[in-house]
Amino acid sequence: MNLLAIETATEACSVALIHGDEVIARSELAPRRHAERVLPMADELLAEAGLGKHALDVIAVGRGPGAFTGVRLAVSLAQGMALALDLPVVTVSSLAALALEAPGDADTAILAVIDARMGEIYAASYRRDGAGGLVALDDERVCTAESLRLPEVRAWQVVGSGWATYEAALRTRLGVAPRYADGARYPQAVHVAELAAREFKAGRALPPEQALPVYLRDKVALTLVEQGKA
Repeated sequence: MNLLAIETATEACSVALIHGDEVIARSELAPRRHAERVLPMADELLAEAGLGKHALDVIAVGRGPGAFTGVRLAVSLAQGMALALDLPVVTVSSLAALALEAPGDADTAILAVIDARMGEIYAASYRRDGAGGLVALDDERVCTAESLRLPEVRAWQVVGSGWATYEAALRTRLGVAPRYADGARYPQAVHVAELAAREFKAGRALPPEQALPVYLRDKVALTLVEQGKA
């Protein structure tokens, strides 16, 4: 299987390639430079693997939630490449990909939390399934850190920029000190690829036109009036 994955939902711009049993990836923090970096990174991976684009079997993409422009860019690129190459697409939650940045502790729940700006976070909780995948413990949502409701679990790990911004409020919501917490983690294409490979093998790929972004927030930008009040 040759699978190319794209993830640009946050400050991190990353691309990964599964080529047989090998996984190679590129990732860099590139705020506002995703559009200029993502395709060259993909070309670098294909060249390193000695593959042409027509050797690909599927395109995978982090579908959000995350920054509106980043999510839109990744999904648009995935759709465009898939249409041009007549390939299916697998969409993966950017929060699920972020959750795999946590250490592999099967007994600990994972809170993936992205700073959504405007005083809110994108959040979802998971546990590892023992086979390299994840089981969702609740739904993806956008909310304030202070209003976040979490399932009752014995122990937590926390990853994502939401922790860096709202650590105090999130500690209160967790109720216990997390065993691990890192606010400098971002969704990565290598984890999008891992999760997408499972979906592809299970026959859950989509036609390109059905590969849609997930923003969670209905209103993705403040009006000028609202900005003046903020």
